[in-house]
Amino acid sequence: MYALYTKHLSSKVQRVRGVYNLYRYSTTSVSDSLYGCKIGEHEKTTTLKSVQEKYERGVALTAVTAYDYPSAMHVDLAKIDIVLVGDSAAMVVHGHDTTLPISVDEMLIHCRSVSRGAKSALLVGDIPFGSYENDDAQLLKNAIRILKEGGMHAVKIEGGSRSRVSAVQKMTGAGIAVMGHIGLTPQSVSLLGGFRPQARSAKAAVKLVEQAIELEGAGCFSIVLECLPDCVAAAITSSINIPTIGIGAGSNTSGQILVYHDLLGFMQHPHHAKVTPKFCKQYAQVGKVIQKAMTEFKNEVRNGEFPGTEFTPYKLRSRDRKIFIEMLGKAGFLDAVHRMKAYK
Repeated sequence: MYALYTKHLSSKVQRVRGVYNLYRYSTTSVSDSLYGCKIGEHEKTTTLKSVQEKYERGVALTAVTAYDYPSAMHVDLAKIDIVLVGDSAAMVVHGHDTTLPISVDEMLIHCRSVSRGAKSALLVGDIPFGSYENDDAQLLKNAIRILKEGGMHAVKIEGGSRSRVSAVQKMTGAGIAVMGHIGLTPQSVSLLGGFRPQARSAKAAVKLVEQAIELEGAGCFSIVLECLPDCVAAAITSSINIPTIGIGAGSNTSGQILVYHDLLGFMQHPHHAKVTPKFCKQYAQVGKVIQKAMTEFKNEVRNGEFPGTEFTPYKLRSRDRKIFIEMLGKAGFLDAVHRMKAYK
């Protein structure tokens, strides 16, 4: 009886030690999980906490837009900190001249696709124009949809007016993480008179600093600064205690973001070339590679080079081929029989 008890106790101790070692050597603690979900060893997710920690250590944050599964996978493989599912999809994916036409339902399709492809980045979804301006109920309904249905971790809202600050307060009060966006706000393109750089006067620059402070106070975890003079972006960055993510705002921000298609040199159409921002560095010429491949495919199909024997892997066994020809003949498909006999 004593031996049985000792064996049982030893087994229990081994299980306890196993649990302890699992906890001890785990790469992910509960505090590093996102919304209570444990993160795998190879898929440790960027969280609001880790973004803030990088900011406090002075590590430059990286962000890129993505709109579908393949682009999300590429961005994630590069270990980019933040993936923004931007309403810029209206322009670079849907072919519109502005971001205004895209709807919540269309944004949700992009969000879901990106959430399946990006497993380690912090995912932020834009709240599109016309989906939050009516009242608080509309705002919260659509922001919640972006998180619940779209699989995003946070939302982004444009503008720093009183109504936008109030909107941020409503969302953060409901437990929704919010990224702000000031400077050039594409959803206000009609009001701004086009895609123009902002803060071109001292008064306008001071107003942006004030808006950034108010957005931080309302609960934003980060703010995008778009198309601003470098010194203005520096003033904003030094006036708040949350990360600023610049796009066309110089080097004095906490991080940088670029549109996926722009930084890859993806679009070769003359119309897109006209609207490619001056501030965007193209790290590749993917569009030229795609165009070359498309042209080669067309030419090889027309001259009979493709697919050829190399890319025709499926064969019919000789016995079945003979039976097939006989069956075609009996069925009266004589042209097919002649073609099959000529085929080797």
